[in-house]
Amino acid sequence: MMRAAIRGDDPVVFMEPKALYRGVPGDPPAEDFIVPFGVAACVREGTDVTVIAYGAMLHAARRAADEAAALGIEVELLDLRTLVPFDIVAVLQSVAKTGRAVLVQEAPRSCGYTAEIAAVLAEKALFHLQAPVLRVAGYDTPFPYALERAYMPGNDRVLAAIQRAAGF
Repeated sequence: MMRAAIRGDDPVVFMEPKALYRGVPGDPPAEDFIVPFGVAACVREGTDVTVIAYGAMLHAARRAADEAAALGIEVELLDLRTLVPFDIVAVLQSVAKTGRAVLVQEAPRSCGYTAEIAAVLAEKALFHLQAPVLRVAGYDTPFPYALERAYMPGNDRVLAAIQRAAGF
């Protein structure tokens, strides 16, 4: 995505959490490729609950999806990759398939980006939803750098939301 930002003609604000630098082992692919803006990636196919995440929260969501599978809940995991634009088509198709949505962000719950996604789901996917849209987010407090692990949503909080959505 950095290549797309550098090579594109439009201005881009590129933000990435430092946690991603130490969170993904291995070297990046050597081939020259561009990940287009506004195209989500389906990281895991599932039929029971759609989990939508981006950035560092993708790793917590992936671990929660693995744990949910062990409990018999098949999670479809979408990585938004970009927020503006976000892949509304992929989101709507996935939620239409599963009937449930869990939105994950590390930002505080109030005024976070997942509220925008929830609003879009309420406008365009209401009749596909079989459960309330659930959000897993940071707490509505200033970010406590000394307590980062306690603040950030972990796979345990994501798994609890997946179970709640699946059991509704």
